[in-house]
Amino acid sequence: MNINVYTESTPNPATMKFIVNKLLINGSVDYPTKESAEKSPFAKELYKFSFVNGVFFASNFVTITKTDGSDWADVEPIMKEFVKGAVESELKVQLEEEAADVNFEGSETEVKIQQILHDYVRPAVEQDGGAISYRSFNEGVVTVELRGSCSGCPSSTVTLKAGIENLLKRMVPEVTEVVSEAL
Repeated sequence: MNINVYTESTPNPATMKFIVNKLLINGSVDYPTKESAEKSPFAKELYKFSFVNGVFFASNFVTITKTDGSDWADVEPIMKEFVKGAVESELKVQLEEEAADVNFEGSETEVKIQQILHDYVRPAVEQDGGAISYRSFNEGVVTVELRGSCSGCPSSTVTLKAGIENLLKRMVPEVTEVVSEAL
């Protein structure tokens, strides 16, 4: 199979989405630090580049966050070539494939919130090279975790408040606010 790689910018100027014409992983996995990448040969190799500051994989793409001192114009061609070679040589995203079963737990309201996040919010967030995880629901407040390009993105607050919070308030009357848990 001939591997093609193309890039898309994300709302976060520090991250770039590298999309390939092959499934890399079922679900998503975030390696926000070099240390967290120990069980990912692919991410471990990416962190060998001094300008790589974050790695996130989902379905057919890898989102790479660069350091402040680097410029996408300089590093994008290098990363495209590396990603192409890594996919062609079948470098593993994870040493052990984790189960991608979706299990929602908690009260009826919590399950409904998780289902909405999974069905409506997750696909939109993944389009921008990120991921969202449900953390908790307590006294009307939904806590989520934003990863990938969404982590530290200047527009993530707008996404959280204007998008996710409004959607959940409309669909689940018990929700009064949505907040993001910092990593």
